[in-house]
Amino acid sequence: MSTPTTDILVIGGGVAGLTLALEAANHLSVTLVRPLQDDKGASIWAQGGIAAVLSPDDSLEAHVQDTLVAGDGLCDELAVRFTVNHGPAAIQWLIDNGVPFTPDTAADARYPYHLTREGGHNARRIIHADDATGRAVVDTLMRKVALHPNICQRSDLTILGLLQDNEGRCRGAYGVDEQHQWQTLPALNTVLATGGASGLYRHTTTPSPNNGEGMMLAAELGAQLMNLEFQQFHPTSLYDPDGPAFLISEAVRGEGGYLLNEAGERFMLALDPRAELAPRDVVARAIDFQIQQGHQGHVWLDIRHLGECAIHHHFPTIHAHCLSRGIDITQQPIPVVPAAHYSCGGVATDERGATRVSGLYAIGEVACTGLHGANRMASNSLLECLVYARSCAGALCKQIAHEGSETAFSLTQRPIRPTPADQQAVFAELRNRLRGIMSQHVSIVRSNAGLTIAQQQLIKLLARLESLEGSQNQLEGIQLHQMLRLAQLTVTAAMRRHESRGLHFSTDWPAHQPHATASRLSLADLTPGTET
Repeated sequence: MSTPTTDILVIGGGVAGLTLALEAANHLSVTLVRPLQDDKGASIWAQGGIAAVLSPDDSLEAHVQDTLVAGDGLCDELAVRFTVNHGPAAIQWLIDNGVPFTPDTAADARYPYHLTREGGHNARRIIHADDATGRAVVDTLMRKVALHPNICQRSDLTILGLLQDNEGRCRGAYGVDEQHQWQTLPALNTVLATGGASGLYRHTTTPSPNNGEGMMLAAELGAQLMNLEFQQFHPTSLYDPDGPAFLISEAVRGEGGYLLNEAGERFMLALDPRAELAPRDVVARAIDFQIQQGHQGHVWLDIRHLGECAIHHHFPTIHAHCLSRGIDITQQPIPVVPAAHYSCGGVATDERGATRVSGLYAIGEVACTGLHGANRMASNSLLECLVYARSCAGALCKQIAHEGSETAFSLTQRPIRPTPADQQAVFAELRNRLRGIMSQHVSIVRSNAGLTIAQQQLIKLLARLESLEGSQNQLEGIQLHQMLRLAQLTVTAAMRRHESRGLHFSTDWPAHQPHATASRLSLADLTPGTET
């Protein structure tokens, strides 16, 4: 089965995908593929807020400089300035669309909405909706999308690949529906908004993390991947080995939370003048060191000194969730550990979201714009989603009006069969082993020896997967194949970076190289013998 050609096909329905769909749909037809599991994706779990220069006491240049410092020399300054300069307008767009941001009720408030401060920021510039900003934004935009006559939503599809014509242009996507029937979605332009690759790791900050699917879809069509080695680990995820993942927002430290070791002592004071508000890579490594030195497997995040009233006011969602897990954060500290949180690398794009493949765009966490450099600063992620989605939509609205006729494409449809129960168990085992390898050897602290072991083990896992009968015709097998290849590319990128910078810390290369350079990879780098 197939659908008529749409002007824009958007794959992924978090903040980036929803924003682009709404911005473009007033002028163009949009098909939005938003799997039901997107309700558990990264956007909806974003707690802290969105960074932008909104207070008269702040400045665009200050936000730029804070971002450049956090990015540790690897940011693209033009991308930083582009993002920061367009931030206030993006926030006003959300306000105009009805996002219920938390007001500032103080008599001397300098801005109508409450602004908090998070790690790396030297000013209060985080606008938020209590401590559930992502959900507030997604819910608001979803209501708008549902009512828009030019947006066709598909929640019944799993995208397996992108369509490409004989001239190399992306022409949409293909996948299977819930009955394992093929579906093609032709489009004049295709936008990936599929999220990052935190699902390559065992411990993450979202219950259903993305596995980098969009990155591999783009790479398979010829797009370039950039800075894959820079995987951000959020310093404070709730420690509960037997329960689901849950992020403890950066805003908890922004409002004055203390990190304590097993002895009940603050340890950040001696490591960085910004203490608990140091950038995430600094805090995550410090926590990891304390965990390695101790016996309890976590550290403590303490906000009891803020008082019950402030805790209930600022962190109602976190308080309620922790209480449901048996922790009253008004009376006891929160056990926390670092967990895979955000992919600073992804599909290389420009300020329009364009990749090097004609007709293919990427926005949000799946993309690498150069904004984050070697370390994403807190709450710059949703800002990036908004700014680049709006920029991409504007560019497409201008471009499509001048495009020529469509070019035909061909697609060989192989049957996709349900996975037998015994094979599902094998796929689950391979997936768990993949995540274990990445968590052990390609995590917060890395070494040449560990990366070599990881690469060898991933090659063996891929060989085992490919030896399984029918794995290339089963949905789970195809997705696992994509995960393994992206993991291999991530390890290759890490092995090639002979320095420690930002999120990437190597015991064999503890110092900076004199000049920071972005890493760029393609599928050709999976060929044996190309790794250096």
